[in-house]
Amino acid sequence: MKKLVFLMSIALILGTVSGTALAQENVDYFVTYYANNIAGAPDATVRLVNDGENSSNPNGTLWANIYVFDDSQELIECCSCPVTADGLLSESVRRDLTNQSIRRIQPPRGVIKVISSRTESDASTNFAPNVPVPGLRGFATHIQSFNNQYPFGPAPYSQTETELADSNLTASEQLLLEQLCKFDHLLSGAPCRCTPEDFDF
Repeated sequence: MKKLVFLMSIALILGTVSGTALAQENVDYFVTYYANNIAGAPDATVRLVNDGENSSNPNGTLWANIYVFDDSQELIECCSCPVTADGLLSESVRRDLTNQSIRRIQPPRGVIKVISSRTESDASTNFAPNVPVPGLRGFATHIQSFNNQYPFGPAPYSQTETELADSNLTASEQLLLEQLCKFDHLLSGAPCRCTPEDFDF
């Protein structure tokens, strides 16, 4: 009997810990990657959803502050896109996020970072800092080469889709992203484009 009670206690503890792990707190910083961003391959997509948690702005609007890097750790584009409560923002990697690269070359692979913010942080606000808040959730499609060749593979291609990875936003990382974005705007004058919410492709 004591053994049964002990086993039941362990199961209850494990269930509580598991339930806690499943109910993770929403975060305000996400990362993902893009690959095979080349002619002949399908386009990848980043989709961002406003879960409606934050209501401090009109219509519960949050800003997806997007920072796009190549695989050499260089920022190539950035922009700040509004997402209303329960809204869906769909961004094409090829047409919206890498089309106006500061070097005028579309990188075949790289990294995308997103800060969920209560404020816009781009040239139109004189580079005001982000005010990170939870509320955005993201997903990205990834173009995979069937042969998985380096640095990018030939056709045929397949697509996978994953959630954006939750990440820890430090003050130094936030400041660096904002400063890099400021320099990108000043040097290129060409931020990435924000697709209207009700438009998909």
